Amino acid sequence: MQTSDYFELMAQYNQWINGKIYAVCAEIPDDMRKKDLGAFFKSIDGTLNHILYGDKAWLGRFTKQSLTSKSIGQELYQNFDALWAERSAMDQEILHWSQNLSSPWLETPFEYTSNTDGKTRIMPTWVLVTHMFNHQTHHRGQVTTLIKQLGYEPGIVDLPWLAHLDVNTGNGL
Repeated sequence: MQTSDYFELMAQYNQWINGKIYAVCAEIPDDMRKKDLGAFFKSIDGTLNHILYGDKAWLGRFTKQSLTSKSIGQELYQNFDALWAERSAMDQEILHWSQNLSSPWLETPFEYTSNTDGKTRIMPTWVLVTHMFNHQTHHRGQVTTLIKQLGYEPGIVDLPWLAHLDVNTGNGL
């Protein structure tokens, strides 16, 4: 089982890397970010919208504030600035939420109904929280590939480059 410290670290990484990715994406012309590049959610914007959708769906389940307004694959925001603003707000919400997780809650069974296939499942909560962060990472990998294909550079996106983890800076865990 994962600990609440692990999930707080994942939330910190999520916030850091989204800031980096969105800053690069802001340099890409709108028509290129929205261009169908053959990704599962077609474009950079489509994929960024999907990641946000997933976070809203999962965090909504975990906090009992379910997302009901949109379906998978539907753009939440067509305007990039609005998408980035909502992404930033969601990252802060995820970080705050992660700082309040408890081991007993993470260990309990969690029942949810999938937005993908409509089936109800019961799994350990920590597995589903892990999935939320894994889902982000999976699709951000697709975004970084699309960014590179367009000739832009996302820079280093690996967890060890999250600044406060480097014990040489005096800010280690």
